[in-house]
Amino acid sequence: MDHSGSLVLIMGIAVLAPLLAHGVARWLPVPLVIFEILLGILAGPDVLGWARTGEVVDVLSQLGLAMLIFLAGYELEFDRIRGDTLNRSLWAWLISLALGLAIGTLLALGGGFDRGVYLGTALTSTALGTILPVLRDCGDLQSRFGKVTMAMGSVGEFGPIIAMALLLGGRAPARSAVLLVVFAVLTAAAVLWALRPKPPWFSAVIARTLDSSGQFAVRLVVFLIVAMLGLAQVLGLDILLGAFAAGLVTRLVLTGAAPESSAIVLSKVEAMGFGFLVPIFFVVTGIEFDLDALLSGGRVLLLLPVFLLLFLLVRGLPLWLLAPRDLGRTDRSALVLYGSTALPLVVAITTLGVEDGKMQPGEAAALVGAGMLSVLIFPLAALRLRSGAEGRTGTRTKPWAGGDESW
Repeated sequence: MDHSGSLVLIMGIAVLAPLLAHGVARWLPVPLVIFEILLGILAGPDVLGWARTGEVVDVLSQLGLAMLIFLAGYELEFDRIRGDTLNRSLWAWLISLALGLAIGTLLALGGGFDRGVYLGTALTSTALGTILPVLRDCGDLQSRFGKVTMAMGSVGEFGPIIAMALLLGGRAPARSAVLLVVFAVLTAAAVLWALRPKPPWFSAVIARTLDSSGQFAVRLVVFLIVAMLGLAQVLGLDILLGAFAAGLVTRLVLTGAAPESSAIVLSKVEAMGFGFLVPIFFVVTGIEFDLDALLSGGRVLLLLPVFLLLFLLVRGLPLWLLAPRDLGRTDRSALVLYGSTALPLVVAITTLGVEDGKMQPGEAAALVGAGMLSVLIFPLAALRLRSGAEGRTGTRTKPWAGGDESW
């Protein structure tokens, strides 16, 4: 099938996936991304051979990943997770990084620290873009538990990005650190601009064009995304860092200049993301999965459950130990499962490792396969844990009213 036919098939899968998720939901609340990835594997070259990637599909897939991270950055409200929760999130990830680098170097089997960095960094990641729709759909996003999960997940998403920029960029760590500082300074300048009071005409134009062909706010959001992505690329940093920064800046701009319109604007951007770009990324992840390498047997197949357990150990254990004190045992267990869910950055890191000759294709397939299993198993287990606790108590988690330890 040619590239245009593959794109049609991918979009057909994107339409079919929510229908399957809706049909199965009466028995089991399976996350939508599971169907998107599995259907991508089924249509991919290792099974039916119907779909293949190409230049256009790859670009759309990268835009889908960037949109996922942008929406995660937009959803994150630092004024609600600062203080103790944010400090705990940072320390939990730093402990994960130390564990991951140590275990990754041991698993490298003579490949040295460089190879261990790829393995170890991948083990510290959290698929925030994957668990974000799950939290939103089950109504947990605005709860205390949801905010803590977002905080832990955000650090777990972008800590590895910074580690990749410092350790895997092919540059001296000192030069990479300088580039990160430059990016941070420019992002801070954008934040300061976003915080400045906007003239009355700015919010008036946003409100007046919400339902017209002008769509000023949506165009502004797209401009901010592209600008931050471009800035990250010019500095030689991962574009996901730019996408997340764009989400933060966009929230500040819209909530400051047009708070009454921000929810409508976000719904339009989400429609573009979750309705078009994001499903392409997840389907393409399934299409590009190296199923043959994984099923070849031997050490590669044995590594899959090992990596799955290591996600829980490296990422989950620090989350359990450093979760805020007001979370009960059930919520801590669910936090561990959500925080140990990993896929997008695992795909990015393993792809880079194979391209640089630091990882074997089979080893990368096992790590990606473990990430896929984490997406298949961990969010569903977390949902069942939380729904079981709510069924026993007869209540749902209360919305977070603000403050770091308040309800």
